[in-house]
Amino acid sequence: MEKQYCTAVVLAAGSGRRMGTKVHKQYLLLDGKPVLYYSLKTFQESELIERIILVSGRGEEDWCRKNIVEKYALTKVTDVVSGGKERYDSVWNGLQRAGREGYVYIHDGARPFVDKEMIRRAYECVIREKACVAGMPVKDTIKVVDEEEFVTDTPDRSSLWMVQTPQVFESELITDAYSMLKSSPSETVTDDAMVVERMMGLPVKMFRGSYENIKITTPEDMDIAEVFLKKKKSAF
Repeated sequence: MEKQYCTAVVLAAGSGRRMGTKVHKQYLLLDGKPVLYYSLKTFQESELIERIILVSGRGEEDWCRKNIVEKYALTKVTDVVSGGKERYDSVWNGLQRAGREGYVYIHDGARPFVDKEMIRRAYECVIREKACVAGMPVKDTIKVVDEEEFVTDTPDRSSLWMVQTPQVFESELITDAYSMLKSSPSETVTDDAMVVERMMGLPVKMFRGSYENIKITTPEDMDIAEVFLKKKKSAF
């Protein structure tokens, strides 16, 4: 089968309030380089990715271009665009620049440990299924609670996965889904798969990410990331 064109939309517009720092989490230094650098470098070096669209915070575009894209010679980053108020606004801005050709990988810039094999698994999945999402089976028991934090249900964890990124879609499919969402915004939409599920009524296939594919959200996550990076040092 002929190789299909693939674009990565990397999201770096979050404020990272839970990190408790003045510096946004995606710009914090991990072994001397911004957290955002690591995922961009992996997409840069993947033979499956032709183009990268970086979505930064509003007013941070020039800083990202100079201090990350140019500094680290990330030549596949063709565009640095402004993010929006909500995550789905930022994704929409990236999709608008990406166009409708081939497939699009949507990835959180605060997840530094996406790797080339994960990108390949995603490609093999999306060409079959049109919509797929990285994730891993949960290890812990999950409780559903009410407003007063009393347990209302304990779902069977054998059917539960924790969702990660990249989330990968046929470009036209995800663009149409987001176009529909923009006409009727919903604050309950928390990831791209939900947009396809709700707007298009299509099933989304899970593929295996990695338990190391963590999202940097709290200070403790930076400590964990330092440990993982030591294991992966040769890749960066």
